[in-house]
Amino acid sequence: MRVIPLGTSSGKPTLKRNVSALAVAREAEWLLFDCGEGAQTQIARAGLSPSRLSAVFITHLHGDHFNGVPGFLSTMGLDQRTRELTLRGPRGIREYMDTLERLRISFVTYPIELKEFASLPELTVVHETADYKVSACELDHRIFALGYRVDEHPRPGRFNVERARSMSVPEGPLWGRLQSGEDVQLGDGRVIRSSDVLGPERPGKSVAYCLDTRPCAMSIELARGVDLLIHEATYTEEFAQEAREYGHSTAAQAARTARDAGAHQLLITHFSTRFPDPSPLLAEACAIFPNTVLAEDLVEIEV
Repeated sequence: MRVIPLGTSSGKPTLKRNVSALAVAREAEWLLFDCGEGAQTQIARAGLSPSRLSAVFITHLHGDHFNGVPGFLSTMGLDQRTRELTLRGPRGIREYMDTLERLRISFVTYPIELKEFASLPELTVVHETADYKVSACELDHRIFALGYRVDEHPRPGRFNVERARSMSVPEGPLWGRLQSGEDVQLGDGRVIRSSDVLGPERPGKSVAYCLDTRPCAMSIELARGVDLLIHEATYTEEFAQEAREYGHSTAAQAARTARDAGAHQLLITHFSTRFPDPSPLLAEACAIFPNTVLAEDLVEIEV
């Protein structure tokens, strides 16, 4: 699993930082979290294929998190996308998209499976596949805002080649079936169980996306035990009162959330433009949670 920040500025873009958008890439697909203005240009720069995008998750309807949606969806229509796209976010997206379609502004030629939420007080699964699930809950911003969490399902243990050979399992399709967790029957009638040739089950990776919010109990619940917490750090503690007024967090507050949630690593993002050099934000977070990384546009992180 890879995380690729596509925009790390809050409110408005700068020459070095676009507004909020982030990709979570895994195997042959990727997920998009928020889609601020200019996100599709950043997607191209990151080398992400829109045809492999499977789902979009919007936190809230402030423009720096949402204004890039109609342009990006229309571009995929122009590129002849036919694959269904999953879209999750706050109530209001459907009305917005219907208005754009009525005015003939958007160009969407493929199915969109949309679910909107007006209330989500508990961590709830909002999207699930055979390989992972995405959960969401509401956070504490000036308007209704969601936080998201991606959890990969546990994976089968590593395949023991020597053990399979010692049991006279012929190489080829049977090995593949065993690796996927399926028991097989050999030509001589013996049944080989996948557990005979697989190591212990491997836990999947987990990522939490926590933008925009004041510190709150649900952000801790969202990030409980994750491998990587992506959390806004709009201000330093010097501006804590302003952060609270505008529904944001300081770098220190993001670090306390990571610490209290037992996250393994913290990625801070969504920096106020008053910090052209965000190193004070990193220093403030590291003083509380040392395993903190500063997000940079298009610099990917392996989870």
